Amino acid sequence: MNNWSWSTFLDAFPIVLEGLGITLGLTIACYLFALIFGFIWTLIRRMPIKVIRLPLLWVMEFIRSTPPLVQLFFIFYAWPMVPVVGMALDPFVSAVIGLGIHYSTYIGEVYRSGIDAVDNGQWEAARALNYGTSKKWTKIILPQALPPTIPMLGNYLIIMFKEVPLASTIGVLGILAMANDYGAQHWRYLEPLTIVAILFLVLSYPSAILINKLERKLNKRFDKKEPTGSKAV
Repeated sequence: MNNWSWSTFLDAFPIVLEGLGITLGLTIACYLFALIFGFIWTLIRRMPIKVIRLPLLWVMEFIRSTPPLVQLFFIFYAWPMVPVVGMALDPFVSAVIGLGIHYSTYIGEVYRSGIDAVDNGQWEAARALNYGTSKKWTKIILPQALPPTIPMLGNYLIIMFKEVPLASTIGVLGILAMANDYGAQHWRYLEPLTIVAILFLVLSYPSAILINKLERKLNKRFDKKEPTGSKAV
């Protein structure tokens, strides 16, 4: 029973593959949510009003210090029980909100580092040209702040792709949930879980190579040394 079975592998493969679309769709939805919400974190953090900025910093630290699985459970299971504002959410929507908010705090830090790296002379140039707030950000600051952050943002996309299987714990039928269901029905977990590992490897590893090449290209463009390696999560 514990021996490898190619017939089981071939039988499980199309079944597990059915969840790939949901896994990829959830990854993209969570990532877009995190990109947008991360920028909101960044803008609020730059506000000079301490009564807004300081509580926000505490909230961000709380989110980063709490496991994403706990946050998923709270949104899906506990939030509907909150008086007045609580409501039941679809598992997919709960996963997008939970993982999106969690990773938006890290992506917000990426944005912040990119903005802080913009030379002070560029801010002074925007003031000298009498640019309004929106024009200053779209014409001068963001075009210089965002390109160097692209490799790190790409790394977070890969990290998020590997974290979305957590959503199977609240009923999202991605590839991990499909593999577990197959294993429970046939009492064979080795083959379907191996398929999950292969799918993640096939999709993640080439993406990581492309991001590393892009990072080296941008490092040369912006005259920066290649980082020795880091992971923000």
